[in-house]
Amino acid sequence: MTRCIYLVDDDEGFSASVALVVKTRLDVEVVSFASGEAFIAKLPTLPSGCLLLDLALPGMNGLDVLHQVRALDGRFETIVLTGFGDISRAVEAMKAGASDFLEKPSSADTLTTAIETAFGRIEDRERTERVARAAREQIEKLTPRERDVLMGLVEGRANKVIAYQLDISPRTVEIYRAHLMEKLGVRSVAEAVRMAFASGLVPLMPDEKA
Repeated sequence: MTRCIYLVDDDEGFSASVALVVKTRLDVEVVSFASGEAFIAKLPTLPSGCLLLDLALPGMNGLDVLHQVRALDGRFETIVLTGFGDISRAVEAMKAGASDFLEKPSSADTLTTAIETAFGRIEDRERTERVARAAREQIEKLTPRERDVLMGLVEGRANKVIAYQLDISPRTVEIYRAHLMEKLGVRSVAEAVRMAFASGLVPLMPDEKA
């Protein structure tokens, strides 16, 4: 799959220079936009990618674009490029969703390293989303009662406890347990529990997401 870079900067000379550098060093497609408005207008149709964004744009400035991207979509990693870099603007950009902050002009090595890191984050996120989607599809095969039993297993309850709480026999719990494991395509309770977490059926605590 082609990796896409979206370069939003009103300086045509700078955009051409950056595009040349990244195309020479990386296997990417570069699409340039001369304004934040032009990028936002195309945003719904763009594949996921790395956004190289100037802060000092006419009209909709870089921070405005960042807020729009964060509100509309989670498919992009943004690297802010600015000739007016300082700590306060860096912090503001990070709060608005930027993953990195580079002053103009940045060296080719610094820029390409930041881009590779951004694509690594995108690929990790997409891999996690694929796993979650596959897990949800499996979980959706379960009946409501099988989900109840699965939740009991997630919470570490013994079959007898699950049976008591659901007002069914331990033997029935065993049957539901066997059926749900077959439907999920797993061989152990540990695998079933991992799938429940991966699917989002069981929300992770904040410290478990790290």
